[in-house]
Amino acid sequence: MPATQAGSTVLVTGANGFVAMWVVRKLLEEGYHVRGTIRSASKGDYMRKVFEDLGDKLELVVVPDIEKEGAFDEAVKGVDAVVHMASPYHFGAVDPAELIDPAIRGTLSILQSALKYGTNIRRIVITTSTAAMVRPTNTPIVFTEDDWNDASIQEVKEKSRDAPGYIKYFASKTLAERAAFDFVEKNKESIGWDLVTIAPPYPMINELSSPSSANASLAEWYQAILESAKSPEELKTSGNAWADVRDIALAHVRAIQQPEAEGRITVSADSFNWHDWVDVVHSLNPSPYPPNSYVQSDPSYDPKTAVRLLNFDTTKARRVLGIDKYISMEQSARDMLEDFRSRGW
Repeated sequence: MPATQAGSTVLVTGANGFVAMWVVRKLLEEGYHVRGTIRSASKGDYMRKVFEDLGDKLELVVVPDIEKEGAFDEAVKGVDAVVHMASPYHFGAVDPAELIDPAIRGTLSILQSALKYGTNIRRIVITTSTAAMVRPTNTPIVFTEDDWNDASIQEVKEKSRDAPGYIKYFASKTLAERAAFDFVEKNKESIGWDLVTIAPPYPMINELSSPSSANASLAEWYQAILESAKSPEELKTSGNAWADVRDIALAHVRAIQQPEAEGRITVSADSFNWHDWVDVVHSLNPSPYPPNSYVQSDPSYDPKTAVRLLNFDTTKARRVLGIDKYISMEQSARDMLEDFRSRGW
């Protein structure tokens, strides 16, 4: 499929979301026109202020209910590409349907609208997550684009409301991504666009009003590093994978630009144990905060021998999207801390 070049119009759903704001910024900086969907007109005020220095290429439209049939019918008309990012991201759902239903229905809604009215669309990019790939493990695993988190779906089926909050979220991402690929397979004779899904891990860096308003990943980072929310043992043995949100945004933009982009693409800087971040913030010189502001470092922790359970093969991102260098953990930590400090936290 031909690449979508600068000057084209890109629809970004959930445009005021955490990662979406950075995608919008990157698109505007590279010369695209952006049509962003928001749930209410009031949510657009902040966006217009943030992007006022990037000209008049941002258009905001209100889509109050992404699950409603035809919700995106008008929004897709005349756009050349779609980046679908509107989906709930939190671990506080009681009923699994709180996460699963909007994730699936929102995804199918944008695809159905694109099928019916997106006559100019060349590429649709959907934000999924490495949460849709992983499975429980006690030994290190390198996950690839072929892996699926069927374990989370099964656990939600068995435990329903009693399943852990993060498992409900994992299941929502897995089911929504599968629904997208199933839709494309079912309608492959009718659609005129390619589908790409971008699977990032923990997104780092944010701009927000208070720690309590942070997205789930950044809130956990803030609490672990500055509020001692994790035990010393958890710091040394638990973790995840991560990527700076600016690299994640770049991947979304590259996914509409590169003709050969297709299918699922994993974007991950590296794996970590929480103590790796502790070591990094203590190594910053000069430091945005006094060293005693951070969780105490354990001298017995050896990053060279530490076991990190979740790892991801990012060969496809390097080959297809040209992402072969990621923002460092040091830079990401410094930028987050300087933003926190500037806000008086």
